[in-house]
Amino acid sequence: MGDLNLGMAAIVFYCLFLGFPLLPASAVADDVRLPLDVRLPKAQAERLIRELNLFPRDASARTLDTLQDDNEKRIVERRFQFPGLEGTRNGGLGDVAVKDLGHHAGYYRLAHSHDASLSYIFNFFQDVLLFLRVKEQQKRSCRYLADWRPGCSSELAIFYENGPFSIANNMSLLWNDYGWDKISNLLYVDQPTGTGFSFSSDKRDIRHDEKGVSDDLYDFLQVSIFAEHPEYAKNDFYITGESYAGHYIPAFASRIHQGNKVNEGIHINLKGFAIGNGLTDPAIQYQAYTDYALEMGIINQADYKRINKFLPACELAIKLCGIFPLLFSNIRLHSENLYSSQLNRRVRACYASYIVCNTIFSSILRVTGKINYYDIRKQCEGSLCYDFSNMEKFLNQNTVKNALGVGELDFVSCSPTVYEALITDWMKNLEVGIPALLEDGIQLLIYAGEYDLICNWLGNSRWVHSMEWSGQEGFASSSSVPFIVDGAEAGSLKTHGPLSFLKVHDAGHMVPMDQPAASLEMLRRWMQQGQLAGGWASKAASAQELSTAI
Repeated sequence: MGDLNLGMAAIVFYCLFLGFPLLPASAVADDVRLPLDVRLPKAQAERLIRELNLFPRDASARTLDTLQDDNEKRIVERRFQFPGLEGTRNGGLGDVAVKDLGHHAGYYRLAHSHDASLSYIFNFFQDVLLFLRVKEQQKRSCRYLADWRPGCSSELAIFYENGPFSIANNMSLLWNDYGWDKISNLLYVDQPTGTGFSFSSDKRDIRHDEKGVSDDLYDFLQVSIFAEHPEYAKNDFYITGESYAGHYIPAFASRIHQGNKVNEGIHINLKGFAIGNGLTDPAIQYQAYTDYALEMGIINQADYKRINKFLPACELAIKLCGIFPLLFSNIRLHSENLYSSQLNRRVRACYASYIVCNTIFSSILRVTGKINYYDIRKQCEGSLCYDFSNMEKFLNQNTVKNALGVGELDFVSCSPTVYEALITDWMKNLEVGIPALLEDGIQLLIYAGEYDLICNWLGNSRWVHSMEWSGQEGFASSSSVPFIVDGAEAGSLKTHGPLSFLKVHDAGHMVPMDQPAASLEMLRRWMQQGQLAGGWASKAASAQELSTAI
C-alpha cells in the first residue's frame, strides 16, 4: 500500500503485567500453617492492588452494540480516534495525519469460554488497541505487547511507556516522541479475561494457568487479527512485554510455535520475543533477591544472613509445587471465589510456595521501608508506587469510552481477581519451553533496568546463563559490550546466536518509561538484525537500512 519501500515488516504484540506484589494480609488464611513467619505486609499490598469487580454492572449492555447478541459474530471492531487528538504523527518514515492513522479498537468473543470477550487495540487498535499507519500498515512488522503483573491492563504501556501517547493533566493526549509505533504496528490486548476492558459475566472464564491464557490469545490472533485482517498474515510477528510477561510470553510463544509446526490454522510468522525485567524462573530469581539487595546497598550483611535462612524453604516449596504436592494437602484456603472445595493438591502446594518464597521479598521490604521496589532510587508513593490516576480518569470519560465502544464498563488499572487466580501459576518455571524456540532460530531478547528490585537484572542474568541449549557455552563465553545510543553508553549487551541479554543503565522496572530513547533504539536494532550483536551495539540505523530491515 503506497510507495514506501519497507520490505516485510512486523507486528509487535506487547504484554503488560506488573511485577509481583504480595497479597493483603487479610487474603491469607489464618489456618495456613507453615514453619516460617509468612505475614504479608497489608499496607504495601494495598498500595499495589486496587479492588476491581471483574464482572460488569450490566453484562449485556456495556460494549459494542451487538456484542451481547448470541447469534452475532465473534469479532466487533471499529476504527476510532481519541477525542481531541488532532494534527499529525511524526514517524521515522514521515508524518501521517491523525485521520489517516489506522487505530482500531474491538472485542473478540473467546471461542472456548462461557461468556468471555477480550478487548484489544491494534495500531491497527483493538481492546486490543491496534495502532497502524494506513500507508505503511500492510508492510510493517507487527508486535504484540504485554506488561506488569497479572490483572494489570496493557493501557499502562500505551500511555506511560511505549505507546503513541501520554496523558496531560488536563486529560489531553500528547504524542510520545519515542513510541514504538514509529517502527512497528502495535497490538495491545487486555488479558487474561477480567483485565482492563476485557470481561465475562461468568466466573468460570477466569484463567488459572498459562495454558488457558495462551490458548485464548492464540485463538484471538487466529480469528480477530489474521483471519479478519489477512493482509497482515505474512508480516513478521514479535511478542514483547515485561514483569509477569516473563511467564506469559514464553508460554504464548511456545503456543504459536507449536501451532505453526502442526500447520494449525493460519501460520503466524513469529520471529522473536523480548522480555523486560521479567519473572521467568522463580527458583533462580528468588535466590538472587538478597544478593542484589546487598550489592545495591539497601540491606546490610546482617540482614543478608538473616533473610537467606528462608532460601532453603523457598527452594523446597518450589520443588514441591512441581513434583510432590501431597505434603500440603491439609492446607485450607478461604478464597471461595477462586478455589473450590475440590482444589487439588498441586494447586495447594503451589499456593504454599508463593507464600513461603515471598517471605524473602517481604523481609527485604521490612528493612527498606517505603522504597520503590520497581526503582530503588525512588520512594513508593500511591498505588503501584507510581501515580497512574490520569489513565483511569482519561479512559473513564464518556467520550473516550464511546470512541472505544466499551459502553458502560468502567476501567480500573489492575484486577486483584485476575491476580489471585494466577497465584498458583506464580512459582512455575517458564524457562523450560524456551530452548526449543532458540533451537529453531526464534530470537530472544532479555533486557532489564539496573535499578529494579522486584524482577532485578541479576536474577534474570542468572537464569539466562543457566538455561540449557546448544548455545549455552557460546553465550557464557561471549563478552559484554557497551550498548551505545546517541553517543552515550545506555547499557551492557551480551549476545550469542538468537539470544541477547541487555542490562539497561539508569532504568528501573519500566525501561521504556525511564529510558525511552534507548528502548526504542533497542527495539529497532533487535528487530532489524534479530539480535543486538556486532556493530548494532553502537551503530544507529540509517533511513536506507530501516527501509530494508523493517
